[in-house]
Amino acid sequence: MVNTHTEEIGFQQNSAQFNVPEIGSGVGLIDQQKEKIIGEKVYREVQAKMPVIQNPWLEDQLFSVFSHILSQTQLQQPIGLLVINDPQINAFAVPGGLFALNLGLLNSAKNIDEVAGVMSHEIAHVTQRHYSRSQEAFKGQGLLALAGILVGALVASQADGDAGAAVMLGSQAALLDKQLSYSRNQEREADRIGMQYMYASGYNPQSMADFFEVMHRSTSRLSFMPDFWYTHPLTSERMSEARLRANQLPAVKPKLRDQEYELIRWYSCVLSGQTTEQQLIGLAQQNNFAAQMALAAYYVEKNDYQAAQSALNQAKKISSNHPLLTLLQTDVYLGRNQVAEALGIIRTAAIVMPEHRALNYKYAEALIRANQSTDAKAVIQHFLKNNERDLSGWRLMQMATIADAASPVKAINVLRYRAEVEYWSGQEETAIKTLLHAQRISKSNQSLSHTISARLKQMQKERQYKI
Repeated sequence: MVNTHTEEIGFQQNSAQFNVPEIGSGVGLIDQQKEKIIGEKVYREVQAKMPVIQNPWLEDQLFSVFSHILSQTQLQQPIGLLVINDPQINAFAVPGGLFALNLGLLNSAKNIDEVAGVMSHEIAHVTQRHYSRSQEAFKGQGLLALAGILVGALVASQADGDAGAAVMLGSQAALLDKQLSYSRNQEREADRIGMQYMYASGYNPQSMADFFEVMHRSTSRLSFMPDFWYTHPLTSERMSEARLRANQLPAVKPKLRDQEYELIRWYSCVLSGQTTEQQLIGLAQQNNFAAQMALAAYYVEKNDYQAAQSALNQAKKISSNHPLLTLLQTDVYLGRNQVAEALGIIRTAAIVMPEHRALNYKYAEALIRANQSTDAKAVIQHFLKNNERDLSGWRLMQMATIADAASPVKAINVLRYRAEVEYWSGQEETAIKTLLHAQRISKSNQSLSHTISARLKQMQKERQYKI
């Protein structure tokens, strides 16, 4: 039987551990393998239909927070985190460990603790199987259908209603409100358990209550309600309970991470076009490190490498060894075709931080420019082994293979890696056609042909799941 009790979750005496209701494997609940399938399917759908930002540094900054919170649960390893270029305040998590958030959320939150509060709330919806319990409440509507409604609603928020309805692929739009909106008890349950998760992860639980209040004030000035409010209705009761619950928890010592979050915010504003050159210049002139870095990124985006170098020189006076500064300096060198200088700075950083994906991918990019494709592929493959859904990695593998004139199986591998890019971008049918082509021209290479055939069968099987 599914345990749906909603009493207060208390700390164990003299311990930082806490009790979270155990949601059993009752009728209608899905196992972890099916959750992974759902998470990956939604991942591909969002990649195909939403303006997802592909930026390893930003992704990993946020993913580290998400995975740290997830480690407080019994959920499996996360599928990934997607950053959507949308000014609306929105975020969601789905079974399987996928989390997505809009840049609007980053721009509205004052600190990373507030972002962690939203993540924790969404993770709690998943750990308490609220999606599964919605499936049971609406018989005949599977979780993949619910996931389809979710993606449809996200797309509809950016376009007109007809576009959103088309994405739902036959789902009844009239059921959207019932199936996507959580019940009042589920919201309160996610608030309580989410706050426990964020506290156990070292984040300030007061920030969850703070963000509730900020959002309440923001929406009171609007003539419409953001999508997040339709799916996560906020009441004065929820706000009061969140503040009371946060006050009952032991105080969390403040951490020196506000400056890092300021950098995340301004860098995100550059990527999304939500800031201006003059705004950044004004802040940079006040010795604001985050603004100086964002200004350098702004000029890199405009291919103005002289101005970017000037901004970086100012930032180096404050901190000369920040990973993002190294990434931007490498971009400037590559933009000026100073490949040797780019390799010199990025190689050292990649060696010092071998698990830093953004630094190592930039290192691989520099290696490709230096005609060292074999070395570049070795760097990239290290990360792809741990995450087969890494679009940035597959794109780099395709680039490295195209540049590798010495490879006897170049044509086959270019098709293989192109298929992976297409597949994880949500172009499943196109990916299968590309891989079929690779299969046809690989018949003389038995080992490679076997590898391609196995991957092709997997893609074809996963494509059968419809949302």
